Amino acid sequence: MEFTHLGRTGLTVSRLCLGTMNFGPHTEESDAHLIMDTAHERGINFFDTANAYGRDNEGNLKGRTEEIIGRWFARGGGRRERTVLATKAYAPMGDWPNEGRLSALAIRRAVEDSLRRLNTDHIDLYQMHHIDRDTPWEEIWQAMEVLVTQGKIIYVGSSNFAGWHLAQAQEAARARHFLGLVSEQSLYNLLDRTIELEVVPALQHYGLGLLPWSPLRSGLLGGVLRKEREGTAVRGAMGHASEILAANRDRLQAYEDLAAELGTDPADLALAWLLSRPAVTAPIIGPRTPAHLEAAVGALDLKLAQKTLDRLDELFPGHKPAPEDYAW
Repeated sequence: MEFTHLGRTGLTVSRLCLGTMNFGPHTEESDAHLIMDTAHERGINFFDTANAYGRDNEGNLKGRTEEIIGRWFARGGGRRERTVLATKAYAPMGDWPNEGRLSALAIRRAVEDSLRRLNTDHIDLYQMHHIDRDTPWEEIWQAMEVLVTQGKIIYVGSSNFAGWHLAQAQEAARARHFLGLVSEQSLYNLLDRTIELEVVPALQHYGLGLLPWSPLRSGLLGGVLRKEREGTAVRGAMGHASEILAANRDRLQAYEDLAAELGTDPADLALAWLLSRPAVTAPIIGPRTPAHLEAAVGALDLKLAQKTLDRLDELFPGHKPAPEDYAW
């Protein structure tokens, strides 16, 4: 396993982050425990979850994923000590006021609930799952400072922030002489490169680590056309994976042909591309089975030549930093 620092911090994390969103809805608890054990065996020490993960089709059972992880920690054997644990708060956990978003009260309640479910006394990376435009940064940072002082969280991260939000957050933290954000989770893959306009430049400026989510675009970059020919069902993503597939079929076929020329799996190619990108600390992989995890680890051995990177840019054009991307 390869390791790196998380952004500008001294925290050492694996170059792949284990995403746990499937634990509960798609992966039974026993298999989830096996996946986490396998992750440690393969050197993955960085796990990501969220308080809202685990809900069923009716939106119930929020928090179930954290509970599955908590019961895994309770098995001992250094499981908690060997894990850099990241979770998130923002999504509503109930119908009553202050059961979601990022008021100081909501943050306090959310962290206490996550600590209980996770069966731990602290969270290594506590992330805001979305920007809260209604709560001032002074309130958010005061709440986070209290949690750091209490030893309940160590680092703070963000998810789904725009470049302007990152700048707001960091300048407000700087005024308080607080470390502020250390990482950002964003949608980033060969098909989704919008963050190259302003988010990536902001991350580089402030020294934040980038944790790309959906690195395979819900399987579309994992050999979807080959699996289609083989009769393997494709799991939809956010209700419009089929539309994305239809709009990009030719490009995806050329992409899978390129992977075949390189003698590698399309999923490994997508992950290796992300690992080569500026500011990327660790793509978040979301295996549903131990076999999926084993396959993902292979991407670390794939080093892409410049001509391969150029070919990928031809197939999936990216962005220059703004404003040069659209102006002069």
